[in-house]
Amino acid sequence: MGREHWKKIWVGSAGNMVEWFDWFVYATFAVYFADAFFPKGNETANLMNTMGIFAVGFFMRPVGGWLLGRIGDRKGRKAALTLTVTLMSASAILIAIAPTYAVAGYGGVAVLLVARLLQGLSVGGEYAASATYLTEASDPKKRGFASSFQYVSMTAGQLLGLGLQIVMQRNLSDAALHSWGWRVPFIVGALGAAVVFYLRRSMLETEVYEDSGAAHDADRGTLKALWAHKREALLVMALTMGGTVAYYTYTTYLTKFLSKSAGMDKSTASLVSFCALFVFMCVQPLAGALSDRIGRRPLLITFAVGSTFLTVPIMTMLKHAGTFWLAFGLALLALVVVTGYTSINACVKAELFPTGIRALGVALPYAIANALFGGTAEYVALWFKQAGIESGFYWYVAGCAAVSLVVYLSMRETRDIDLNRIKDEPRRTQAEPVPSN
Repeated sequence: MGREHWKKIWVGSAGNMVEWFDWFVYATFAVYFADAFFPKGNETANLMNTMGIFAVGFFMRPVGGWLLGRIGDRKGRKAALTLTVTLMSASAILIAIAPTYAVAGYGGVAVLLVARLLQGLSVGGEYAASATYLTEASDPKKRGFASSFQYVSMTAGQLLGLGLQIVMQRNLSDAALHSWGWRVPFIVGALGAAVVFYLRRSMLETEVYEDSGAAHDADRGTLKALWAHKREALLVMALTMGGTVAYYTYTTYLTKFLSKSAGMDKSTASLVSFCALFVFMCVQPLAGALSDRIGRRPLLITFAVGSTFLTVPIMTMLKHAGTFWLAFGLALLALVVVTGYTSINACVKAELFPTGIRALGVALPYAIANALFGGTAEYVALWFKQAGIESGFYWYVAGCAAVSLVVYLSMRETRDIDLNRIKDEPRRTQAEPVPSN
């Protein structure tokens, strides 16, 4: 892979990292600021309210997917990526300065809600813009490897958030974290977004977009154009379902599960998540490179089979994991299984659509699936816990993976598709060959 390709991957990934740092620190620090915005009372209820607002951000992602996906197809990937990081910076600043319930009553909740709406808009477009950019900017024979850096950067953003949380837990009192310490990561996120805004202003557009003639297509980035590819859009939603539920279960929800259900102290639970996520981040490019050799479907099927049959025993054992090492081993096993989805889902989705509708085609159906399943995962988990049937959530995650497994078994292989020829190709069955050139 040439130097120019690496530069594009670096700039796209760095921005993605900051975007997801801002997105995830809300979830990781929620245990500290949940009581700040609601009346004192039931701790679990306040956390559910706070995560409910977290879920609202996901329901704005389809709007962001439509708006920023349209911009990405009509104005270019660079324009969309620059706008997403601007919105994320604004949302981080709002959360950092949001007044507490003691100061402004439910006014603080209103500020928090607006910030999450902005974050939802931003991330709804960021996923598709970065997935499209990384896929188009890479060597055609290394698209799986290159696009895997989307989840490398996403996980790096989460690790930075967890790392900051661990450092603060070890250097600040619990009272300080609940009082003002939770604001620090949002200030850091806003500053990081400003740096990325500068980097993205000088980034290069992808050659695939520039050479395709998509910028001169009157229907580019429109719902009309997307409707012509409704089968692919439905496929994106279905193949996302199981992956997004599993991903959010073992990333953002894991720390809360270990502290609230397994009885671990918050600092140990955070350390388990940090270590497991670090290894998870490192294996993404390996899995992506493997998909360039053997295809995308084998990895997706491996994920779905593993998640369908291993989720219930893993979650059951995690709940009774009394030591760091046992919890770490189980969390890592779960994340290695999820790697079959995370390492390649970006390029698989981008490989389904022609250039003129690729950003919107990835963004909107993916965002809808995330709103329905990913964004609600933690809330559903807490609902089962509140109802006294926490194990029901384990079966829910396994069931979502089973649905996606059916899709993976029936979908076509996308590894050898020429990104500039998709709209000119007739539809093929899975058994028919796809030309590589």
